[in-house]
Amino acid sequence: MYCGCLHTQLKSNTFLYSKGRNACQKSDLFKCSTQNGFSLLDSLKNRCSNLTLRYNFRISSQHPTHAQALVIKCDHPQNADFPRYYSKKEKKPFPIPIVELRRNARARLKNSKDHPRGPCPPPKRGLVVQKLIPLAYRVLNARITLINNLKKLLLVVPVNACKWCNEIHVGPVGHPFKSCRGPRASFRNGSHEWGEAVVEDILVPVEAYHLSDRLGKRIPHEERFSVPRIPAVVELCIQAGVDLPEYPTKRRRKPVIRISKKEFIDADESELPDPDPEAEKPIILAEIPYYEIVQPANEEETALLAEETLQAWEEMREGAHRLMKMYPVRACGYCPEVHVGPTGHKAQNCGAHKHQQRNGQHGWQAAVLDDLIPPRYVWHVPYVDKPLERELRNFYGQAPAVVELCVQAGADVPEQYKPTMRLDIGIPTNVREAEMVV
Repeated sequence: MYCGCLHTQLKSNTFLYSKGRNACQKSDLFKCSTQNGFSLLDSLKNRCSNLTLRYNFRISSQHPTHAQALVIKCDHPQNADFPRYYSKKEKKPFPIPIVELRRNARARLKNSKDHPRGPCPPPKRGLVVQKLIPLAYRVLNARITLINNLKKLLLVVPVNACKWCNEIHVGPVGHPFKSCRGPRASFRNGSHEWGEAVVEDILVPVEAYHLSDRLGKRIPHEERFSVPRIPAVVELCIQAGVDLPEYPTKRRRKPVIRISKKEFIDADESELPDPDPEAEKPIILAEIPYYEIVQPANEEETALLAEETLQAWEEMREGAHRLMKMYPVRACGYCPEVHVGPTGHKAQNCGAHKHQQRNGQHGWQAAVLDDLIPPRYVWHVPYVDKPLERELRNFYGQAPAVVELCVQAGADVPEQYKPTMRLDIGIPTNVREAEMVV
């Protein structure tokens, strides 16, 4: 990716032309400063991880021209755009565009001619992928560890939540930006009314229906209240092999026998030996109640707890992303509803924009990781003891609430979140200085 941190006089591709005896040497370009560490080349080396020089030579019969091209590449972009906000009247885009899906389908159909059809993956045959069972237990334990650590960090790091909308701010004082979209926001001119936040404000709860049989019939609208709803990550782990006594599910040891596309029968498992009920299983952690939470004793313990929280956050997201590749998850394109299973349910409880035209039915599409584990982005506070200023909004960055909370608690900033946090942007000291920035 091309580096976006260059001077205005030097773009990502800069062509230097020279003719005759007045040719400009390529070394003159970097002689803009005689002090070490302040030249343009030193600045680019500090900001970009990969510096590449490429030269092209063009020779004409009439006028010999010597062309030089400078290309500077950067593997890690300096700054990145914030995640786009989708209004309630706008449908979420497909993870893969429809045109590309059709193109891939035609290519698969063309390549499959005169070739035998390959075996279906184990989840489509009613089986569990054995090598992913330990991963499912690690994801479940990482989620529980994350919740317990967030309860402890909230006793040390203040977090404010708006009383009218779902926006939160990590810091002793809420931000001054008028971005509230809650009820009667126009009467308050978009100003927030801040209150104390809880764990559910930081880690957004996403629930899904629990399926006792993954290959069973779709949940009809009449049974929407009789089927239990549990966190979507927990349901994904259960379908991936985690056994929870309070949420039983059917486990097959032989693949199903397909009669048609939607009909199948279970294979005979009578000759198989009974599973050992005393077999050792991985330990599942338990959530700590609020009244048993003990806050960290000092700053050193708080920093270690923040690092552990960040590791649990990354382990949960990476593990869930791997499980979603084998166990499909569906998301509604109009509302936040998520369903863990091959096809979405039939409950007509979509209340998004113009749901009357769809009779309350969901618009199911393939889910992405942010649908299952939404990273609620908050404003990054560069100086904890100094509140944010409304006029300097364009100079501040954003990060997921969990990451910002851990960073303020003393953890190191992960590399993948640095582009959106805009750590290398100089923040003006006053409004007049900000107006002078080009």
